[in-house]
Amino acid sequence: MTTRLLMVSALILFSAAAQAGTVMQGSTPKGHVLTNEKGMTLYTFDKDAMGQSACVDACAQNWPPLLADAGAKAMGEYSLIKRADGALQWAYRGKPLYLWAKDMKPGDTTGDGFRDIWHVARP
Repeated sequence: MTTRLLMVSALILFSAAAQAGTVMQGSTPKGHVLTNEKGMTLYTFDKDAMGQSACVDACAQNWPPLLADAGAKAMGEYSLIKRADGALQWAYRGKPLYLWAKDMKPGDTTGDGFRDIWHVARP
């Protein structure tokens, strides 16, 4: 019964992630986190307002925004925000999502706690 429940839960999570575009879930030493399709950890930024990115210019070079593909559709807790440059960025529960340029491989979480304002995005 437990195995069946886990399989159903995994299927639901996979389905939600697939509909959300490039956002998925992964397991790291810090627990479950949101990732991009390559398994790279996603982060949130304390200075962002709900539905709005404050990370631009040099910040966005170090913390690349998770951009949405053309035709992407918001669903459930995943939404799209419009950045200052007009690009669309994925957000989870209204918080824009970013990668960290210094994470080298899937599962890295080296940006967590950076300057006490960057945090792994958790499902």
